[in-house]
Amino acid sequence: MNKYEWCKEEIELIKNQGLYREFKRIDSMPSTEVYVNGKTKTMASSNNYLGLANDPRLIQSAYDGMLAFGVGSSGSRLTSGNTVLHEKLEDKIAKFKNKDAALIYSSGYLANIGVISSLLKEGDIILSDELNHASIIDGCRLSKAKTKVYKHANMKDLEEQLKRSQSYNKKLIITDGVFSMDGTIAPLPEINKLAKQYGAIVAVDDAHATGVIGTSGAGTADYFETDVDITIGTFSKAIGTEGGYVVSSKEIIELLRNRSRSFIFQTAASPGVIAATIKSIEIIENDINTRKRLLDISKHLRLKLEGIGFEVKGTSIIPIIPVIIGQESLASKFAELIESEGVFAPAIRPPTVPDGESRIRLTVMATHTDEQIEFIYNTFCKVGKELGII
Repeated sequence: MNKYEWCKEEIELIKNQGLYREFKRIDSMPSTEVYVNGKTKTMASSNNYLGLANDPRLIQSAYDGMLAFGVGSSGSRLTSGNTVLHEKLEDKIAKFKNKDAALIYSSGYLANIGVISSLLKEGDIILSDELNHASIIDGCRLSKAKTKVYKHANMKDLEEQLKRSQSYNKKLIITDGVFSMDGTIAPLPEINKLAKQYGAIVAVDDAHATGVIGTSGAGTADYFETDVDITIGTFSKAIGTEGGYVVSSKEIIELLRNRSRSFIFQTAASPGVIAATIKSIEIIENDINTRKRLLDISKHLRLKLEGIGFEVKGTSIIPIIPVIIGQESLASKFAELIESEGVFAPAIRPPTVPDGESRIRLTVMATHTDEQIEFIYNTFCKVGKELGII
């Protein structure tokens, strides 16, 4: 018997459940129009919200960074991988987020697991929103703290759990700022109020909020004009590059620098990426109009899809438009048909979303033209009618 036969059996089970995943090869820059498996498609599922991932200013900054410091960082930040660019980016993201200090990681995933597993230990408790990202869930698992999950954005449930958690030492409430699959925003003022009342600290994963919402584009706390103890995030969405970060007090950042395993033992992000990220934040700080267009055309597309009869989750101020299809096989068929019409937006299926709630997660980019938005809408109408969804 083939010693890998068990793999074949597991893969067959995945296929029978309609959950088999395959790569789609994209042979172009991450723009609003891409080549997918050699054919031109309108991109409708990218996290490149502001269109900065292919912005010439960032490309030039990356090139300049590589010329000055090389292609790779050659080691962790605590050995040979620290440069003036890394320190400049930490200062930049801390000021952008209005916090005392920052620490950058090589990815947002590493930031979440590193922060949570380093700050909480046995005798502590974590209160986590049920729709939090997988990286938060994994960070909680790596921590030796007790983890309790509260109902999505449900402050009554959160308060009940806080009442039952007073015997623990540290209490951490952690939530996504913007939930990537539902397009909802965490009720941060209410969370902060409960945290203060019950002696908890608050951490927010701002991955899909940074650069998108808030007066200065700084994310969820900026949007609500409030503050949080810890903000974790990634540079791989609206900022358009790669890497992760945490911003907080000087004391917490100092502790993480000395305890966070996914920071200490990970090679530092490459100089070109760091240089491009600095440039991106500078652009976001000074460009209100691009962000305004993003939110305007997102709201326009959402209202049109709702108006024709699609079930759409989330809120109109977020460029994430989750169109609920239902069963896994139907969502896969929908994605296949819209791609054949020229729109690229793969189906999102369990375990990423609950059973029976498979969807097409549309994401809008500020660089989408009005014509492209209309094309996406018309394609959804055509396929939705063909499959009896609307």
